[in-house]
Amino acid sequence: MYTEALAARLLGVPQSTLHYWLEGGTRRGKSYKPIIRQEPLGRRVVTWAEFVEAGWLSAYRNLNVQMTELRKFIDELRERFGVPYPLADRRPLVSGRNLVYDAQTSAKLGVEFYLVSVINDQTMLTPPGEAFVQRVEWDGDVPVAYRPDHNPLSPVRIDPDVRFGKPSIKGISTEVIWEQSDVGEDVETIAEIYRLDVADVRWALAYENAQSAQKAA
Repeated sequence: MYTEALAARLLGVPQSTLHYWLEGGTRRGKSYKPIIRQEPLGRRVVTWAEFVEAGWLSAYRNLNVQMTELRKFIDELRERFGVPYPLADRRPLVSGRNLVYDAQTSAKLGVEFYLVSVINDQTMLTPPGEAFVQRVEWDGDVPVAYRPDHNPLSPVRIDPDVRFGKPSIKGISTEVIWEQSDVGEDVETIAEIYRLDVADVRWALAYENAQSAQKAA
């Protein structure tokens, strides 16, 4: 599990936003159910499945999609697949695309936000759907790692079983790599210390610098 604050930082969203997705809340005098959880749990910790599902939501956060539509869509997927976190499961986007398509239309999700579309009578992943599948590393249908960097070439991974679930490259924390750079070590020396490629060190520094810039914004 992650603390809510750490999960929000890793996902690049305000903690208040993540808390709303997890627990729901009251806005303008109206109460809203959670989006990720089925019901509020009254806790500020985030499970791995919740983290992966929140990663999907974070990709839609700045696209003006209505959260009421997403909430209904996820509820439809829960019912159709019988799992509490359907977006942290590979089956809906691989073997269950017809059900996903039906859930999209039933929830009246905007076409531009579809994960699955029908082309020549075949269900296909849309670019957002494909991007999400590629951002997660799967062991069968179970998510085992998540790429926090939008760039598909980035080797930075979040794995709940590596470095306590913090971003790392080949088992080395990106934060530790950044700290070495911050005290004056050059990338070649850091690569030698941790037995990494120079390119890995540069990716780690780029990720940490982007995180720092995001926090400062």
